[in-house]
Amino acid sequence: MIEIGRQKPLKDAITGLDAGESRVMLEKELDLHRQHLRALSEECNPLDRARVQLGIADTLLGLERAKEAWDLAREIFDVFAQAEVWQEAVECCEIMYQTERDLSIAALGQGVWLAVTYPVEPRTTVTLLHHIVDETPDDSDGGAVAAAMAHYIADLRGEGKQRENLLFLTAQVLATVAKRHRGIDDEEGIKIWLEVLQLNDPDELLPRLAKIIDVMVGDDWWIDRDDLRARLPVN
Repeated sequence: MIEIGRQKPLKDAITGLDAGESRVMLEKELDLHRQHLRALSEECNPLDRARVQLGIADTLLGLERAKEAWDLAREIFDVFAQAEVWQEAVECCEIMYQTERDLSIAALGQGVWLAVTYPVEPRTTVTLLHHIVDETPDDSDGGAVAAAMAHYIADLRGEGKQRENLLFLTAQVLATVAKRHRGIDDEEGIKIWLEVLQLNDPDELLPRLAKIIDVMVGDDWWIDRDDLRARLPVN
């Protein structure tokens, strides 16, 4: 059985500063975003408005104003989803997950589904998949599936130095998961572990990840997956 539970508190949005300095900077950033929003005309493209609001939601999250961040991110998620602007839709899911509210896990699940299904930035996709690793118990196969998928995405979508950095990161996370999952800490053991669990086969990983996402989201889907699947290009 897959278990999903909250494990990690919110991190400071700005590192290297004390809490007071961070808050002052974030309050200034919030004010700038709101000035920008007020300057937009009523006839502006809804996506332009939503992108400014995305910055506001992210800043509210940094200020630990979780309910406001959730409400705004949830509102503009629908704007991005309707326009099929998936990068920003996934970023909304990341914000909602970080608010640690009742449907945060459902938001994470939908963000992962979109990020894996569409060509979302590899770093964003890896980040969301690693959240699943953080949320699953040490002995759960769910964390192993998410870690393996993150490594696959890094290899598939990454380019140049970014690909190199992401592959290093995802390999480290895979090794950590192998150790916590089966006590494996050597390279040959990890290779065997990957093969035994079929974690190196994308055709096996995708349906297993889909089952994990179904558990995470339940009946709280905000997108029509059947319609989106039907319109995916056939390769």
